[in-house]
Amino acid sequence: MTTKQRAYLKSLAMTMEPIFQIGKSSITPGLTEAISEALDARELIKINVLQNCGDNPKELANMIGERTHSQVVQVIGKKIVLYREGKDDKKKIVLP
Repeated sequence: MTTKQRAYLKSLAMTMEPIFQIGKSSITPGLTEAISEALDARELIKINVLQNCGDNPKELANMIGERTHSQVVQVIGKKIVLYREGKDDKKKIVLP
């Protein structure tokens, strides 16, 4: 992913609300599966890491990225933005 593409995805994510929250139970297999399904449907998602989660948000982002085969666009504070390119027939976001 180029810096231009990353900047474009960041600009799209600015207006988004987080659709998942990671709490003290951290990452469960069910949460990973739900995130993967959301990426199939939306391509770009935002996740909120709650205060009671003891894990580092950057480490969580990398772990989720590996498990869902997605790319970490950015981690700012306790917010994670992930992107996974959709299949040809379901593609919504066209990268520059």
